[in-house]
This record gives sequence, C-alpha cells and structure tokens, in this order.
Amino acid sequence: MIRVGNASGFYGDRFSAVREMLRGGRLDVLTGDYLAELTMLILGRDRAKDPALGYARTFLRQLEDNLGEALERGVKIVSNAGGLNPEGLAAAIDGLGTGAKVAHVTGDDVRSEFPDALTANAYLGAWGIAEALKAGADVVVTGRVTDASLVVGPAAAHFGWDRDDWDRLAGATVAGHVLECGAQATGGNYPFFTEIDATRPGFPIAEVEADGSVLITKHDGTGGAVTVDTVTAQLLYEIGDPAYPGPDVVSHFDTIRLDPHERGVRISGVRGSPPPDTLKVCLNTLGGFRNSTTFVLTGLDVEAKAGLVRRQLEDAIGADGLTWALARTEHVDADTEEAASALLHVTVKTADPKRAKAFSRAGVELALASYPGFHVTAPPGDGTPFGVYRAAYVPRDAVPHRVVLPGGEVVEV
Repeated sequence: MIRVGNASGFYGDRFSAVREMLRGGRLDVLTGDYLAELTMLILGRDRAKDPALGYARTFLRQLEDNLGEALERGVKIVSNAGGLNPEGLAAAIDGLGTGAKVAHVTGDDVRSEFPDALTANAYLGAWGIAEALKAGADVVVTGRVTDASLVVGPAAAHFGWDRDDWDRLAGATVAGHVLECGAQATGGNYPFFTEIDATRPGFPIAEVEADGSVLITKHDGTGGAVTVDTVTAQLLYEIGDPAYPGPDVVSHFDTIRLDPHERGVRISGVRGSPPPDTLKVCLNTLGGFRNSTTFVLTGLDVEAKAGLVRRQLEDAIGADGLTWALARTEHVDADTEEAASALLHVTVKTADPKRAKAFSRAGVELALASYPGFHVTAPPGDGTPFGVYRAAYVPRDAVPHRVVLPGGEVVEV
C-alpha cells in the first residue's frame, strides 16, 4: 500500500495544510494541486511581466517552511505548482539549500501550435512523475498534468505498473480525482454540512493498493468527514460521461464501488480502457478589458431608478459590451437603509482600454445627476484585462513528455 495525502486543491488553498499533513500522521507522498484554467491565465500574466515567474509562488513558500521536515520524515512531494515554468520552480527549490533531489516534468507547453494564445498547455499524464520517483527524486514539480496524475504517478512507480494496467490505473485515477480538490472530499462545500463538523475539514488521504483499489481517509483528529456521501459528491465533480478520459487511461465511473469503512470509504472495482489518441489543451487568450460597478438603489421606484441610470450610462459610453443585473435585495417596510436597498450590477467588456476607463468616469459623473439617493458600493477602477478560456485537442504524438531527473538527465517518457 502507498499512502498519498493532499495539501492543496487550488492556488490559494489553506497555507498551513502542508505542515498539518506532514505532522498529522504517516504519509509516503504529499501532493498539491495548484492549477485551474483561471490559474493558468494568472500565471501567464505573471510570466508576461517576468519570464522567471509563471509558477505558484505559494508552494515555494510552503516548502521554505516544511521541506526539511518532509525529508526527515521520508515524505515525497509531488505537485503541479510548476505551472508554466516548472524549470524555474525546480531551480528555486534547489536554491533552498535543503539537499533535496528535485525533478521536474515538462513538454506540455504547445504555444507553437496556437500562436495567438497567452497560454497553451496540453494535459500530460503520470509517467514523467513515475520516472522521477523511480530515479530517487524527493520533490517532483510539473507543469500542466491532469490533477489525478499526482496520485497515479506515485502509485505506478511504487507498484511497478505497466502502461496497459488499465484497471489499476483507472483505480488510481479515481483516487486522484477524489483527492484533487482537497477538503472538498472531506466535507468542504458539502450540501449536508450541518450533519458534520465542517468548521475546519482535514485534507484527504488515499491508501492505494497494488490492484488499484483504495481507501479514502484522513488524519485522525482532523475535522470534516469521509463518508460515502462526501466521496460521492467529489466523484461527481466536473464529470460528464461515465467514461472519463485521461492521458493514461479512460476510467469508467459507472464501475466504481463505494463501501463504508471504519476509517473512511473503500473504492474498488474500477475498470479502465485505453486512453484516446489526443490530449486536451488548456488555451487562454486575452479577451480585452473589463470594468464594473454596483449602484445601490434605496427606497421606492427601484425599477424606475435602475432604468434611469441604465439610460444615462448607455448614453454616455454606448450599450455595446455592457451587461446589467438587478438584484432585488430590498425588503418592504425595512428598518434600515441596507434592508431597503437593491443592487444594480453593471459590467463592461471591451477591446478598448480607454473605453474601460471611460466607464468609470461616466459612472462617477452621475453622482449628482441621477436617481435620488445615488451611491455605489465602491468607486469603479480603471479596468483590468480579462482572459478567455477554451479547450482544444492535439495528437498525443505531437506533444513531448519529458522529465528532468535530479542529476540533470532528460528522459522522454
């Protein structure tokens, strides 16, 4: 059995989770998922400002505090925090001076195929991670691999699985899918949160066995819960067709068996089949500039007040790219001004940064020339760039999957 814990479900997750997981009980591997489509856009903007950036800096700060302890405890660290610059993150970890053997996985950047994209990254699988761990790496950082690969790679390395061990790989993929969102599997965002202690959920652990079956659990004494219901809620997260495609295996979610266990939930019976011939690509392009504000409409004639300010703003800058939403939050015979107020939200999206800034000026200029009781929740700013995400697909053979081992050797997997 290999015991894999998770300490991050997104870029910005609980900073102390790395330490909590290291000190809470035995682990073989600690993973961290820092990437999402939006995160890739954020890292893309970081990289545009400074080519040395493009990775999750939070992860590096967590390792500054905790990598020495992980090495003492014999816990391997595997994370996709490398984002758009796994090479840079690996070098920064080397610079911490802990003596850790650091490897990184690369090859996912396919911007050459999509020259108009700010970021274009193919979802790689688990085999680069597995190769790094077999070579003795203490820390493995990757770019855009699938979230589940952070669990599949360590399991495949530990048990020596072959690439066509479809059922075993599928079982580990399901385990990775449960762990990928951190505390969301242990009671976070759970519909029946009143039935558990949801104050501070612990992070999940997968005890993966040689046949791909797994026990989902958490450290003793931590909050939240691991039940068939909490695990089912996470299993359904971002799932469409029960045949769940990945770069290593198609996992058939309609074959999953869940059984309650005294320490959590046991997952078994997962069947797998060969993966598709294409890899999914996360594409982010710059869509233009966005600005927004919220008008507070207090008292009577809410609809009329909303209509007036809408006509005034559209007359000033034009209606193109404006979206409006009136939230009827007011109450009849309210006892406070806040309870008597509705909220009118307006956002502009435009390719012209000058128009995004003009939106702010036009809104402020209405202060003494619009509806009675005019005010906004906060003055609008100058506008910010926004990105547009879309998925694309490329032939698997067109994407290199490389791992740079701790000694510097480059292996294509």
